Amino acid sequence: MSKNKMYHQADAKVMLDDRGYDGPLVNGKNPVELIDQVLRDRITKSYYWNEQCFGLNAATLCDRAAELTYIGGTYGNGRPAPFLCLAFKLLQLTPEREIIEVFLASEFKYLKALAAFYVRLTFTSVDIYRTLEPLLSDYSKLKQRRRQDERFILTYVDQFVDDLISKKIVCGATLWKMKSRQELEEKDQLDERISPLSGEIDEIDNEAINGQEGTETGD
Repeated sequence: MSKNKMYHQADAKVMLDDRGYDGPLVNGKNPVELIDQVLRDRITKSYYWNEQCFGLNAATLCDRAAELTYIGGTYGNGRPAPFLCLAFKLLQLTPEREIIEVFLASEFKYLKALAAFYVRLTFTSVDIYRTLEPLLSDYSKLKQRRRQDERFILTYVDQFVDDLISKKIVCGATLWKMKSRQELEEKDQLDERISPLSGEIDEIDNEAINGQEGTETGD
């Protein structure tokens, strides 16, 4: 292993050691600790981490994420997927929010999914809802690699985002417990969400009512 790669591994260890970390905290934690320790160990020992994540910054990580072909956590004998490794690298970099917003608006759907995953890990409950809910109208296809049998399945950006908001574990990572939307609405921290389908539902209801009235008139 080259000296540079050894420094790369050492840098990861420093990030995991609170005594050597003086960067921004997320929810009172060193950002990389938002990934479970078992996963962190697997990531930092993986080939992809040491060969493909070395020396990345926000710009070059964007290029690397554009090469992703699927989302996933671990598979096989616990090997971390590239998606998870890049998520961990984002936690190391802790980029400015404006950069994450650029990622979310990207035409590269796996970069968008990566940014959404980062948002779920690092933003507040209010900002998670505000930032991710617009993506519930994004029906772009995603490939996901399953842990249990390593098979690829079809999912969508909106389904992935819904999982991030509603599930406890996504891509092998345990997500911290968000406040419920109802609770935030009751505290006036969030406006009531209007589903993009609400207009279509109202139209269907009106057609059903008009049809029923027409039937009754005919009777």
